[in-house]
Amino acid sequence: MHTRHLTGMLAIGAASALVLGGCASGAQTEGGSGDGAEDSLGTITLGFLPSWTDGLSTAYLLENQLEQLGYTVEMQELTEAGPLYTGLAQGDVDMYPSAWPELTHASYMEEYGDRIEDLGTYYEGAALTIAVPDYVDITSIDELAENADRFGGRIFGIEPGAGLTAQTQDSMLPAYELDGTYELVTSSTAAMLAELDTATSQERDIVVTSWTPFWANEAYDLRALEDPEGAMGESEGLHFLGTDGFAEEFPEAAEYVAGIQLTDEQYASLEDMVVNEYGDGREAEAVQAWIDANPEAFDTLVSE
Repeated sequence: MHTRHLTGMLAIGAASALVLGGCASGAQTEGGSGDGAEDSLGTITLGFLPSWTDGLSTAYLLENQLEQLGYTVEMQELTEAGPLYTGLAQGDVDMYPSAWPELTHASYMEEYGDRIEDLGTYYEGAALTIAVPDYVDITSIDELAENADRFGGRIFGIEPGAGLTAQTQDSMLPAYELDGTYELVTSSTAAMLAELDTATSQERDIVVTSWTPFWANEAYDLRALEDPEGAMGESEGLHFLGTDGFAEEFPEAAEYVAGIQLTDEQYASLEDMVVNEYGDGREAEAVQAWIDANPEAFDTLVSE
């Protein structure tokens, strides 16, 4: 099972090798076209990071739904949160379909927030975590210091520009006096999952940065370590963000996304369908299958 998950993630990592690689979606609204046909309500560019599968899932869900509303949708793949927020603020990206603006991406909002519209919260309870496979017999971050040798003094993280990376490096490590004891190894989500896959296949001790919601938590039986110092921050909501003026330019889209609310079960099933059941290159099929299975998932869902 782990190999199937990992293969998909490595393919996603390869597909997003360019920091800013715009690729227009092949799917189009009925009667519309990629160059903005007369009967299209307009072209909306969705910016997302393919390796962050919460955003990957919701990006393709919105592609499906916005095209049914009458919009032409272009999918813009990026590899770091910084360029995504820059593009959103500059209007190069119209919408970010899975943002963490309350805590994880707060620094980006401080810099760019006056040029960004919050279009609504669609999921509550997102959280950053430090996690271990369930077979590892420690339960709290404050046990890491005395067990550094077991983990080779390394915590495997994701992209250097991720909010999760900053929270771990700037808050968690000093809070638990792990600076100098542990190295936060950063590269990419796919690279972290490769290390995790290898370690779990051998039942070897490993500690990683993770988050909720994230399909790998269940796939690899990850357990979030207790955080008595609160160094990884409180839980937060996931938001749809638009470039300044989005609701005025795309009123039907803004009204539509405001009606989206996903439960834990719904989000988990959507992400699993996109990442695992169908995999890289079949995201549109996966979303349609999820809609067919969940035709009343939220109030504004267009299921036919």
